[in-house]
Amino acid sequence: MFSQGQLIFAGFFVVAFIILMIFSYRKDSILHRKYYKGSIFILIGFIIFILLLFALKVYLKP
Repeated sequence: MFSQGQLIFAGFFVVAFIILMIFSYRKDSILHRKYYKGSIFILIGFIIFILLLFALKVYLKP
């Protein structure tokens, strides 16, 4: 399936990717708090909208 070298490379890649993502998130977290203050309400609105669509689908099922 995969050679041992490919598995080692994938392991290193995943670890390096996660470390870089954590570093980038911490670096940008101050800007996120400043510019995206009300974005949680938009997320909640989308979730409610999707749940309403699902409820309509189940309710109107013939």
